Amino acid sequence: MKHFSSGAGISLLIASIASVTADEYNHRYSQGDKVNFYVHKEDWDGKVGPYANPQEAYPYYSLPFCAPDNEHHPSNQDSSTQTGLFNKLRSNSIGEYLGGHTLRNSGHDVQYAPKAAYTESCTSSSPLTKEEANTFIHAAKNQWLYQMYLDDLPVWGMVGEMKGETIARVYTQRALVIQYNKDRIIEVDLVSDPESLVEVKPGIKLNFQTKFIWEPTTKEFHSRFDKYLDKPFFKHHIHWFSLFNSFMMVLFLMGLVALILVRTLRKDYARYALTNTDIEGLGEPLDNNGEPLVDENGKPLDSDPLIKSQGGHLNEDSGWKQVHGDVFRAPTYLTIFSAILGTGWQLIVLTLGVILFAVAGPIHGEIHEDRGKMQHAVIYCYCISSIVSGYVSGSYFKLYSATKSAGRSGAAKESNSKWQAAMFLTVILFPTLVVGILSILNGIALTCGTVNYIPFLVILKVFFLWTFISVPLCIVGTLAGRHAKVRHGGGKSGPGGVAGCKSGPGGAANCFTTEIPCRVNAIARPIPDDAPWYGKPVNLIPFAGLLSFGSIFIELYYVLTSLWNYKIYHVYGFLLGVYCILAIVVSMATIIVVYFCLNAENYLWQWTALFSGGSTAAYVFLYGIYYFLMKTAMTGFLQTMFYFGYMSLISLTLGMLCGTIGHFSASRFVRTIFQNVKLD
Repeated sequence: MKHFSSGAGISLLIASIASVTADEYNHRYSQGDKVNFYVHKEDWDGKVGPYANPQEAYPYYSLPFCAPDNEHHPSNQDSSTQTGLFNKLRSNSIGEYLGGHTLRNSGHDVQYAPKAAYTESCTSSSPLTKEEANTFIHAAKNQWLYQMYLDDLPVWGMVGEMKGETIARVYTQRALVIQYNKDRIIEVDLVSDPESLVEVKPGIKLNFQTKFIWEPTTKEFHSRFDKYLDKPFFKHHIHWFSLFNSFMMVLFLMGLVALILVRTLRKDYARYALTNTDIEGLGEPLDNNGEPLVDENGKPLDSDPLIKSQGGHLNEDSGWKQVHGDVFRAPTYLTIFSAILGTGWQLIVLTLGVILFAVAGPIHGEIHEDRGKMQHAVIYCYCISSIVSGYVSGSYFKLYSATKSAGRSGAAKESNSKWQAAMFLTVILFPTLVVGILSILNGIALTCGTVNYIPFLVILKVFFLWTFISVPLCIVGTLAGRHAKVRHGGGKSGPGGVAGCKSGPGGAANCFTTEIPCRVNAIARPIPDDAPWYGKPVNLIPFAGLLSFGSIFIELYYVLTSLWNYKIYHVYGFLLGVYCILAIVVSMATIIVVYFCLNAENYLWQWTALFSGGSTAAYVFLYGIYYFLMKTAMTGFLQTMFYFGYMSLISLTLGMLCGTIGHFSASRFVRTIFQNVKLD
């Protein structure tokens, strides 16, 4: 008896495990198992088609479709229990809600791999009213499209079509062809029967039929999403050519920067190393090692036209060296600047983390196979990277707060009172932009009755994630950055308490660190008004943004097509390569801009560097306008607001990201060149 009980218990356990493992989450079924069949939405296009307005999506049963006549039909349910699945909301994740995937059960009773095809049908409980008929007529006239999911595989079907310009007809029969391999569903296709088109009129009853056909296949489970990826489009030779073109631009810019560093700066260093005594009567100019100074062509510098034109005298402080006492002055609006840099570094880490997560799809599962997975990755990476934003903001504010208040009384007290403001701005800057834009779009979606709105409970969950994870990590990062050991140099302190550098052999800086290699003057020098056109930031910043945009605009086309034209973006290796190229191009272009500005004796390079990189966002937004007008047929207030709302958010995010990259590269460049000049 005991042996029998043990065997029965084991059998029961195995049976229970089998029943648990056969579901939509592990995608394994046994013959006769129930398979959930979800309806998602109907995409309504004002005039030209379903692909034009992807955000204008409504509930499936907002059209007067009848419920399948089975056990789940509302009329077959006990009003006190209501256990049927018809139109029951699926348990959706935060990522699915943020991605607009609110699924409801279609009410169809789908069984896994039955021995024969079967049909479910329903008939309108009452004749169509004029209002219901007009709804169907509007859908057929404007090419409404519905979307359904079976085992996470999407299928699409047309509601109806027009015969001529006046007769609207709807499809009343459709076949769902399901291919399976052993215990897994591999492929799903929906076919609407053109012979079933029925003219829509008030007063008629419509009979809808759905036929389920199961066919075995030898295709593997891992390839079931291949049909949705449109590989010929994404892996076209133009895509490869664009990557090569961007790479060549990188080589060009790196060569240009190398020209500045090796040729122009070398000549500058040599001139700055000369003294008037060398030129006036002691023979040819010598460096500190006693060697003759020559230019990049090997000619002695005493033959330089600039020296001869000055009667044998050289103004030692000319060009960018003239501003050595002001170049490390804190930027205006230091609090805001620190917050922008902190947020920018967070976005850099966030973007890189999400792209790497997507590239690693073959390891943890492709992100396009799991609805909301990308949104989850963005949320988690954002929360974790908040410590980066806090650290960068806190350390940058500490580094420059002394230079900002150089020579002023009560400087330390003022600095202590403002670092909290920098931390607060870092915490709220990017969330404020996102919440502001999404709140407007969410209000519009609710007003128009679409399914692409974010429910209040989801907003509450995201708020809790931000409050209890992102905000504390940002505060911890700020405190770590504020208390990090930042040294301004090993030289004698100049005005304002900021250390200057002692010059070693050859004029090289001999500082303990290179955070701020030159002392900052107590009084700021005026910026010349007669700078040439190529020395004015207003002329150079658009040039930097254009170069950066030129390295990404083809990839931007693929990304926008994925966002607005129902294509699944999956070539994240391309995206990673373009991301790296963008970072290099932004860095090189910003260095060039900053060098020309410094050479024109304009020492306000911090904001110039930030705007040089950030100007890429302006070109991205302008391209978005072009794409809207020329590559889509979107119409209507709702879709237009969604498009430009998201494009504004994308542009602002990209602007802060690229601006931060530009500032970082320019900062390293400026510190490098001023470490290697001899300062009296």
